[in-house]
Amino acid sequence: MTDDSSSLLTTIELTWIEKQVERWLRFGRPVADTILDRRRRLLSFVPGSVFAFVRWAANDYGTVESHIDIVRTVGFGEDYQTVPCVQPGGEVLLHQSSWPRVQRVLEAIDTIEAQDIDSIEVSPDYWRHLHHRLEARQQPDAYTKARHRAWLRRRALH
Repeated sequence: MTDDSSSLLTTIELTWIEKQVERWLRFGRPVADTILDRRRRLLSFVPGSVFAFVRWAANDYGTVESHIDIVRTVGFGEDYQTVPCVQPGGEVLLHQSSWPRVQRVLEAIDTIEAQDIDSIEVSPDYWRHLHHRLEARQQPDAYTKARHRAWLRRRALH
């Protein structure tokens, strides 16, 4: 094991080429932000961080890629899934593809934040619930202040 704390960081490469490739962070709290050039930058996160990463791309005929991933970063030795543009990867709490499903997730995030709840503090179980309900084409349960308080109390016990 190394003492180099940067080896524990998870990095995301964001890219913005208007109307061609748009990879952006919907929420998250990076500890470092490195500008690579005018279209690309790297964001770094410590283990245990949660972020939402949107990937969208188009060509002359329209959208060719739409994804959103909500990911919890992992520490040394923890298992993880790979996600494009995310190194090394993380625990994927939610993954949706196609713009209509991405929009549903973005709307759910907006609804949560309208209650003055920080999206990075939302229960990981809720993001999994949202993922599974959308996959099953069912209406997800709302994330309420009461549900959030219960999660915060449960987390404090660990």
